[in-house]
Amino acid sequence: MTNDNTEAGARAPRGWREATEAALYGPDGFYRRPEGPAAHFRTSVHASPLYAAAVARLLCRLDAALGHPDELAFVDMGAGRGELTTGVLAALPAEVAARVRAYAVERAERPAGLDPRIEWRATPPAGVAGLLFANEWLDNVPVDVVEVAPDGTPRLVLVDDDGRESPGGRVEGPDADWLARWWPQGPEPGLRAEIGRSRDEAWAGAVRALRRGLAVAVDYAHARDARPPFGTLTGFRAGRETAPVPDGSCDITAHVALDACAGEGAALLSQRAALGALGVSGGRPPLALASSDPAGYVRALARAGEAAELTAPGGLGDFGWLLQPVGVALEAVFPEAAGLLVDVPDHEEE
Repeated sequence: MTNDNTEAGARAPRGWREATEAALYGPDGFYRRPEGPAAHFRTSVHASPLYAAAVARLLCRLDAALGHPDELAFVDMGAGRGELTTGVLAALPAEVAARVRAYAVERAERPAGLDPRIEWRATPPAGVAGLLFANEWLDNVPVDVVEVAPDGTPRLVLVDDDGRESPGGRVEGPDADWLARWWPQGPEPGLRAEIGRSRDEAWAGAVRALRRGLAVAVDYAHARDARPPFGTLTGFRAGRETAPVPDGSCDITAHVALDACAGEGAALLSQRAALGALGVSGGRPPLALASSDPAGYVRALARAGEAAELTAPGGLGDFGWLLQPVGVALEAVFPEAAGLLVDVPDHEEE
């Protein structure tokens, strides 16, 4: 961190959580810009329609577990420009689609031309039964950053609007408790962590929207026994990773401690495993198809390439899927997650 003073008239340095909130969601924030996030980075939703089709299959599984209710909710958290919700509605069987009430939850304005069946909201609905799906939402819930000071104590990292950092005060109270439980640090100066308490609270609030159903959070994640020693805070602009600067010009993101977000009965698995269970396979089509149906072979080969990208180790396949059941048995919806329940450490053990 630097100790540069802000220039005369500039805003005083503040924590990364406050600075990111303004940069992403303020009046001129990154996520309120008309081009949308797809202009700056590629998610699984944009990589292939196979992703939305897999989510639609998950919704159908849940529909059966809920007993085929008259109204089945699909809640898309951090909906961007509604791409996932649109794709899920298109992929559903007609009988299920007729009973689905779709909600796109996003702070930006409703995009023109969006399917009128989609209800655009700034907050999730309350008391619904169905699937709440958060694809790369939690990584954009702002977090504070801490760094171990020369005296061995974690201190808040402050940042100017131009991205210059400076040391702040000691971390105390609930934030210190969260670090001790979920991201314990050694005394070595320079070690960094991102305090995920704000994400835990955001996720718990979203899950409370469900009366019954399943909540799924999908994000780049790390586990308590393998937290990155220097954190993951970064930026993206025009398809390229860049330094995080909280001026509204770029996305600001950090990987998610999904294990800390988990509630009772939740399971955590990789996107590769989750999509595989939902029928997304990167296997090549049989070569014989090239002779009997050349056009079909080309289409199948393209789908296999898209599936391979969605499930690739070292890429999108390494995303974490957090499955949080609400009032239903997880094994009735996603039996493949059996044995993958999240182990929540007792605070007394720290």
